[in-house]
Amino acid sequence: MFRESPSEPQRAPTREGVLRAAAKVAAILPPTPLLPVEIGGVRVWAKAENLQPIGAFKIRGGWHRLTDMTPEERARGVVAVSSGNHAQGIAWAARKLGMKATIVMPHNAPQVKLDATRALGAEVVIYERPREDRDEVAARLIEERGAILAHAFGDPWVIEGQGSAGVEIAEQLGREPSRIAAPCGGGGLVAGISLACPSSAVVPVEPEGWDKVGRALAAGEVVQIGSDAPSTICDSLQPLATRQINLDVLAGRSEPGVTVTDAEVRAAQRFAFSKMKLVVEPGGAAALAAALAGKIELDEHTVIMLTGGNTDAQSFAATITGSD
Repeated sequence: MFRESPSEPQRAPTREGVLRAAAKVAAILPPTPLLPVEIGGVRVWAKAENLQPIGAFKIRGGWHRLTDMTPEERARGVVAVSSGNHAQGIAWAARKLGMKATIVMPHNAPQVKLDATRALGAEVVIYERPREDRDEVAARLIEERGAILAHAFGDPWVIEGQGSAGVEIAEQLGREPSRIAAPCGGGGLVAGISLACPSSAVVPVEPEGWDKVGRALAAGEVVQIGSDAPSTICDSLQPLATRQINLDVLAGRSEPGVTVTDAEVRAAQRFAFSKMKLVVEPGGAAALAAALAGKIELDEHTVIMLTGGNTDAQSFAATITGSD
């Protein structure tokens, strides 16, 4: 895995940092809706992060990370690695701050995400997945340009920024939820939420065969996904491993991980569209998929994260009509 250069600041994310991030996010963005929805006869709540300006929660971590940089650091520019949502979060924040952003993205990232990242003014550098190591590509760019890495999930500022969603949820509910189920890629969101809502049970939901966080929690150490991992429609949930910084936060705070199939994810996308009138991308629907499949305990204080809505019209139409 990629290791940050010694010049990159190292620290642990904190709840105080999450609260500070939440105040920064609240100053520029309205809270996303917390919507009631009935599942299996139980009314639960869905946090519609797919309605963010960039269509995903990643705008939170991007804003907190870049606004905490010094003027000298901002002048150096930022490099990030992403299949699309973190890319847009960093690109959005960089444009607002007048910074140069370079995003390393896989050749098979959804075109809608590639186009949106470029439209926000970022330079996109393509790598071949899985032949090339994206972190090695990013490391070369950082060395050549003197830029600063904004890691998609292993950065303390990014973790704190994502946790601002948990602060909003608690304010909207008037209490911390009993349980928060969230789609999980590398673990930045679930780590941040666990800091924001320490009394809530936090459930990471990952694609079947890509449960790198669930396996790491069970093993007590970082676990690498093998080259034989199955294909998944959840393009945003495919890091090969979590990082120690995420595992350190989640240890003792997180519930065991849950996995979902592509069929369950598609069913969740159809449910969100028909019952909630929402467009949710596959990865963003993973937690809803687990709830609908009966894999998560539900009560009236359960919150389900809908983390992204960046999907192209053709594939989404095929999913909601059942023709995929």
